[in-house]
Amino acid sequence: MTDDSAAAEESKFSQRVKIQSILGRSDKGAGLAGQKVRIGGWVRSGREADKGKMVFLEVNDGSCPGNLQVIVHAEIQKLSDVVATGTCVHVFGLLKEPPRGVKQRIELHVEEVIFVGKVDAAKYPLPKTRFKLPLEHLRDVVHLRPRTQVISTIARIRNALAFATHTFFQQHGFVYVNTPIITTSDCEGAGEMFQVTTILNDAEKLEKELKEHPAPSEADISASELALKEKGDAVAQLKSAKASKSEITAAVAELTKAKENLSKLHERSKLSERSRLTAGIPKRDGKIDYTEDFFARQAFLTVSGQLQVETYACALGDVYTFGPTFRAEHSHTSRHLAEFWMVEPEIAFADINDDMNCAESYVRFLCQWLLDRCFDDMEVIVELIDKTAIERLEMVASTQFHRITYTEAVAILEEASKVKRFENKVEWGIDLASEHERFLTEEKFKSPVIVYNYPKEIKAFYMKVNEDNKTVAAMDVLVPKVGELIGGSQREENYEVIKDRILEMGLPLEPYEWYLDLRRYGTVKHSGFGLGFERMILFATGMDNIRDVIPFPRYPGKADL
Repeated sequence: MTDDSAAAEESKFSQRVKIQSILGRSDKGAGLAGQKVRIGGWVRSGREADKGKMVFLEVNDGSCPGNLQVIVHAEIQKLSDVVATGTCVHVFGLLKEPPRGVKQRIELHVEEVIFVGKVDAAKYPLPKTRFKLPLEHLRDVVHLRPRTQVISTIARIRNALAFATHTFFQQHGFVYVNTPIITTSDCEGAGEMFQVTTILNDAEKLEKELKEHPAPSEADISASELALKEKGDAVAQLKSAKASKSEITAAVAELTKAKENLSKLHERSKLSERSRLTAGIPKRDGKIDYTEDFFARQAFLTVSGQLQVETYACALGDVYTFGPTFRAEHSHTSRHLAEFWMVEPEIAFADINDDMNCAESYVRFLCQWLLDRCFDDMEVIVELIDKTAIERLEMVASTQFHRITYTEAVAILEEASKVKRFENKVEWGIDLASEHERFLTEEKFKSPVIVYNYPKEIKAFYMKVNEDNKTVAAMDVLVPKVGELIGGSQREENYEVIKDRILEMGLPLEPYEWYLDLRRYGTVKHSGFGLGFERMILFATGMDNIRDVIPFPRYPGKADL
C-alpha cells in the first residue's frame, strides 16, 4: 500500500506515474486530488458522453488490477482515436475527485495528449465485451493476452511468487545457482527428453551446398589428377635442368594449387556420397554417429537441475536453482506443459525430516506473501476465477501440514475405497494418482499433507534407500486443488548403493560418472526437493489450465513466439 501522505511521483525510468501509485493508496487516490501527472496505459473500455463532447476511458498500465478513469474532451483530441479498447494513451492532466455517488475516488482530466497508439476496433482480437473472454481464445493471441484482466493478474501473482521464492531462500542463507539447460544426463530416467542436435542442420546445409555446387564428376577428378601429374612433372624437369630459383618456386606454387584443387574435389565427392547413403546424417555401425554432433555426444534439454545443483550443495552447503525445464511428453491435458519452471533447493547435512520442514516452511511462506503483498490481485481471482482462493491461502499459511507414510496413505485410501469409487486401483506399490492426492487433502485431512517413504520401485535412482530395502526416503507435498505440489527426497550418499540403483534402472553409468564422483570424494548426507512453479500458481489462483499461468505456453503442436 502506497504512503497516503506522499505525492504521486513519476517512475524513475519512464515518463509516467504508475497507476498503482495512485490507486494503491488506502484512500484509493482521493488524497492526490489537485496534483498534475502524466500517465500511460491501454484502454480497457471507453464510452462517449455529453453528446460526443467527451469520452470516459478506463485505462490500465499493468502495475495493478485497477483502472484509472481518464476523461478526454473533444477539443483536446479526436475522440474516435482514443475510445477503442486496446488503444495506448500517454496523457498529462489534473487529478480530481469525481462527483459523489460513483465508485471511483479519483479521476484524471486530460489537459494534453502526448501520444496515441491507435487501434482498429473492427480487427482488434480482444474486443470490449460484457463477458469474460474465454481463456481458450486468449491462447490463440498469446502476444496480446497480457492486456486482459485475468492474464495480467496472473502475471503479477507469478512475479510475486518468484520474488518470494528468492526472498525465502536468501533469508535462510541459500546460494542461488544457475544450472544448465543443455545436459547429457536424464535426472528422472523417463527418457521423455527433447534432444539438442545440429546434425539435422548440418545435413540441410550439406544438401543446400551440393545443390549450389554439385559434386564433381569422375571426369572432373580425372582431369584434376592429370593436371596434378603435369604440374609435378614440370617441377621435376625444372629441378633436373637446374632452372632458376624463381622458376622452380613458381612451378611449386602451381603444383600446390593443383593438389589443393584435387583435395577439394575428393572432399566434395565424399560429401556427396555420404549424403546419398545417409541423407547427410553421419552414421557408424548403422547408428547415428553423435561424435560428429556439436557436443560430440547426445545432448538434451534438461528435465531438472537437481543433479547439477547437488554439485554445489556438496561444496557450498545450502543452494537452490530456479529455471526452465523441459519434458517431451505428448500430453494435451490441462496439467502438462513441454516447458515449465522448477524451484529446486538442495541442503547439505540434511535428512528427509529437514527436507520436509524446509518444504512446508517454503509453501507457507509463499501463501503468506501473496496475502500480504498481492491481496488486490487475489481479490480479482476471487471475483473472476475461484471464490475460495483467498481462504485456501489463509488455510495453508496458518496450518501445520499432516505427515503420513506412504503405507499409511494407502491404508487410508483402501479403507475409503470401500465407500468411494476411485478410477485408479489402490494397492501398495502404486504411484498415487491425482484423485488419491486430492482425496487426502480435500476430504480426509482438509489440509496439506506430506506423504513420505515411498516404494523404491516407483522412485528415482538417487533417492536414499531405507533400512527396510523396500522404500526410499522420498516425500511429496500434497495440497488441495492440484494434488502433488512438491516432490523431494534424501539423496543416496553411499557410492555402491547408488551405482547399483543406476544399473537397476537400466541406465548407463558413463553419463553419471561425474555424479558418482560426489559419492567417491567427500560424500555427504544431503536432501532436496522440486516445486513445480506453475503448479504453485494453479494452487494459489484456482486456474483450471496450466497453459494460462505461464506467459508463453509450449505444448504439442504449439510453440508460438
